[in-house]
Amino acid sequence: MSYSRRPDTALLLVDVINSFYDPGHANYYPEVEETLPALASLRDAARARDALLVHVVERHYRGLDDYEFAKLPRHHQDGARDAAFFPGFEPVDRDREIVVPKRRYSGFYATDLDLLLREQRITRVVVAGVKTNVCIRATVQDAFAGGFDVVVPREATNSNRPHLAEASLEDIGRYFGRVVPLAEAEEML
Repeated sequence: MSYSRRPDTALLLVDVINSFYDPGHANYYPEVEETLPALASLRDAARARDALLVHVVERHYRGLDDYEFAKLPRHHQDGARDAAFFPGFEPVDRDREIVVPKRRYSGFYATDLDLLLREQRITRVVVAGVKTNVCIRATVQDAFAGGFDVVVPREATNSNRPHLAEASLEDIGRYFGRVVPLAEAEEML
């Protein structure tokens, strides 16, 4: 198989959906809004540079049991308002922008994200979104385990449990990748 693109960096936007970003939904917390400018800046940089942009979003099958529901109430079911993209963060129609649904915290577990990234010769992923201590950490850990260089822009993630977000960023920087300022992450795209 021949590949026409050089090894590359992809942006993974994790769970930029109504459930976390739209007030009134179960997973919303006010501090999440602090991530929006950084996420928009990363999104715009990826599009401007034709970088691969992957919207990794939690989606569960409507009306079916899911193991995750033993820990959390039913949520993010396909087609539900809480699972919809937060306005302004919907994918656009371009070849290097896709959606990868996930049913667990990690964007890699039981999805084709790893295969997709390898086929596109991606060697580094910039991971941004929510929540730092849950879906971001799980995605980062699995990306590292799969051999990807992992970068997390500090301004582009947070949690409703700030102490766990900070501990997760410390662990990410120590064990799984790099935690960098937004501008440095944008330069990589």
